[in-house]
Amino acid sequence: MSQPSLRPLLVALALLALTGCSPLNSAQKSNAVQAGAVVTTPSPKPGVQSVAAVATKTLRPGLTYPAFARGDHRDTYFGETVADPYRVMENVDDPAVRTWVAGQNQLAEPYLTGIPARASLKDRLTKLWTFERFGLPARYGQRYFFQRNDGRQNQSVLYVADALDAAPRVLIDPNAFSKDATVSLASYDIAPQGDLIAYAVSDGGTDWRTWRIRRVADGQDLTDELHLTKFTSIAWMPDGKSFFYSRYPQRTGDTTGLVGDDRQQVAVYYHVVGQPQTADVPVYAVTDHKTRNPYATVSDDGRWLLISISDGFDRNAIHVADLTGWQPGQSLPLQRTLDQWDGLYGFLGNDAGVLYFQTTSGAPRGRIIAVDMSRPAAIEWQTLVPEAAETISNASYVGGKFVVNVLQDARSRVRLYSRSGVVLGAVPLPGLGSAAGFGGRGDDTETFFSYTDYLTPAAVYRYDMTNGTTTLFRSPSVDFRGVDYVTEQVFYQSKDGTRVPMFLTYRRDLPKDGRRPTLLYGYGGFDISLTPGFSVPIAVWLEQGGVYAVANLRGGGEYGAAWHEAGTKQHKQNVFDDFIAAGEWLVKSGWTAPDRLAIHGRSNGGLLIGATLLQRPDLFAAALPGVGVLDMLRYHTASANARGWSSDYGLSEVESDYRALKQYSPVHNVQEGRCYPPTLITTADHDDRVVPWNSFKFGAALQHAQGCPNPVLLRVETRAGHGAGKPTWMQVEDWADQFAFLFRHLQMPGGAPNSTNNAGNGNTAQD
Repeated sequence: MSQPSLRPLLVALALLALTGCSPLNSAQKSNAVQAGAVVTTPSPKPGVQSVAAVATKTLRPGLTYPAFARGDHRDTYFGETVADPYRVMENVDDPAVRTWVAGQNQLAEPYLTGIPARASLKDRLTKLWTFERFGLPARYGQRYFFQRNDGRQNQSVLYVADALDAAPRVLIDPNAFSKDATVSLASYDIAPQGDLIAYAVSDGGTDWRTWRIRRVADGQDLTDELHLTKFTSIAWMPDGKSFFYSRYPQRTGDTTGLVGDDRQQVAVYYHVVGQPQTADVPVYAVTDHKTRNPYATVSDDGRWLLISISDGFDRNAIHVADLTGWQPGQSLPLQRTLDQWDGLYGFLGNDAGVLYFQTTSGAPRGRIIAVDMSRPAAIEWQTLVPEAAETISNASYVGGKFVVNVLQDARSRVRLYSRSGVVLGAVPLPGLGSAAGFGGRGDDTETFFSYTDYLTPAAVYRYDMTNGTTTLFRSPSVDFRGVDYVTEQVFYQSKDGTRVPMFLTYRRDLPKDGRRPTLLYGYGGFDISLTPGFSVPIAVWLEQGGVYAVANLRGGGEYGAAWHEAGTKQHKQNVFDDFIAAGEWLVKSGWTAPDRLAIHGRSNGGLLIGATLLQRPDLFAAALPGVGVLDMLRYHTASANARGWSSDYGLSEVESDYRALKQYSPVHNVQEGRCYPPTLITTADHDDRVVPWNSFKFGAALQHAQGCPNPVLLRVETRAGHGAGKPTWMQVEDWADQFAFLFRHLQMPGGAPNSTNNAGNGNTAQD
């Protein structure tokens, strides 16, 4: 089945992988070397930095931090010397690092469990998460596939049914993969006839995937097993006997064939079902650029192979091959069809030799074009859906129509267009929230979508492409009275006068007395739009009398490419300014006060929290940076995937980027002796996307520098990664810890520490 454009893939990669590349060109590399961009002075050997060799640091009057010796490692960037005292932490397997991490968890656990409110928060989170929920159905052949969680399961189960109204049966139950439910079903792609499914397994939250193939008829796995993959999908051929996929090269020195090298590029391979991976044929690799990564898609009719080449989050290329008559072992007849590198291109579908794409080329807010492969030059492209005032979030080609999901101030609107671009109408939505889905083939007569907002769990709808009717397919029942709460959208001015939207959700009868405990969330990067969506933890927060605020910062995709670019590289400070202005607005508007305002963000949002708590420590009462990118001078050294984030961040190897990065990099901007707000840093030991040493370095630096009794805690999850596939029980524990921390430091009921727990004695002024 065709997918609803490349944009969902890019969004998923940004949220779940932060992938894509924006490398130095050869001239920039040469200049960087000549300028002495990075010259390192080695730190002492890891062995000398043992915990036993250094004194601990005591946070008066009772919280003692595990200590870690500060090394004397220094780097030189363009004539400037930058200290990196915790460089050894980049070796997360060093015994001293492991001991220090264990000590951090041993400190954080009693502190958090000693907060009385935690027990009731955990209980409520557990109960509220216990509701039946569904994924979107998709039809392959005559079968329907969908995911379902009965409310008691840690991982959702994949079902198959012979008809939409037929009784479903379990096809893959990831809850049986491991006793602790930390092995998950990471992704899957179903063969066009619905008789086979390729599915990927993640162990402990890692981004590395193991692919297997299962027969749908009897649920039995074939002998196929694929390794060396991250982030790839499976591009099935129409007969379901073979497919294309992308994989990394085997790591040098590995003799198992199971360990990939993600510091290098992927290449596209061709796999025949039933054959071992060692027999797979390489069909495409980028040889003229060291950081571009190719991924394959096959058109529904099997005629066209499209190779999307990623190079950052703001542009890509697509090379196209006509597979008519092609045989494995032959070279692909590829044309560099969309090779201008002037925007993003996502394949939507085709009619014979005409290919449809969603693109930002010449249209920062998006348009849909037709490319006739008999005359593919850019001058011949036909615009079918022109750029409009709203940003195209997603588009798909289903039933001979274009389904276009646009954002109007970060809220979904869905419109239909004919194959020639004539407006046909709109798909009605239940409210001002978020719609997703609308997948299918060009000849399908139905499609499915979901709708959600901050007060409404995601419901699934069926849309009939022939008569335009919408019917409810599945709707969850949740023990949460959404009618008691309200969401409003406000607009505020950032530091430079930019108008920024923000969603506020709160109880209808909540007094606006300037003392409401408020949780402010943001992301601001990688063209990701924050649109309304239901969350069990946020529902619990609202029930406790909290206000939930979501700021749509620059760097996101809410208003198109220009909005995104205004929050990247040398303009990244705009994102932090937008977030700080949101906090100031909440205070000035009478919702909250600095001693009742907390901030939260993950991944790129973790960077946001790290930077803003350093820049405005007086504005916030608590900070929750999760799995954050926090060492901006060295984030790119972790993997080729991490280096790809340079499309948003830039690289410290480029002088202009370095100057900007150095100004806000959280690890490098902690000021010794300054009073920072209570901070709970969270990360995971299996996170191979944003590697945990980012959080280790930041936590160590903040604990060392803290100039007042406010606690700085580091909580490191084991058997978890960046977040995908995390079982429900682990999510409950995570949020119970974070909310308990907020209850204490926002002076909420039940937040005062137990008197019997000396880990909670006197750590903040308000205690």
